[in-house]
Amino acid sequence: MTFQDHELVQFMLTETEIQDLFSLINHHPGSPPSSSGSQGSNRSVYSSEERKLRRMQSNRESARRSRGRKKKHMENLTVQLNRLRLENRELKNQLLVTMHQHLLLSLENEKLCSESIALSATLSDLCQILRTILPQ
Repeated sequence: MTFQDHELVQFMLTETEIQDLFSLINHHPGSPPSSSGSQGSNRSVYSSEERKLRRMQSNRESARRSRGRKKKHMENLTVQLNRLRLENRELKNQLLVTMHQHLLLSLENEKLCSESIALSATLSDLCQILRTILPQ
């Protein structure tokens, strides 16, 4: 085999490559090219190995998109978690302030109740004194 013969062998096309070329030549400019390896016309054009490679590539791309969606979902959940933690901390602080105010008001109420009892006793004593001083 001469060097020229060897070059010719390198440029020979397989049957599948010839079919691909014919499908490109016969392709009408107005019609969209088919993109799915599962359509009927492509089944005859692509070998089973090529279909397998296309399917693997499609699966990889699908897995990549799925990982992207999962990552975005996890980011959203993390943002939501941080927001809820902050809200929880604020609510706990509000609860502590409210409980402190309740304690102060309860102490004030006890003081006022004690004063009321003392004033009632003083009033009762004064009424008793007035009854004894003033004739009826």
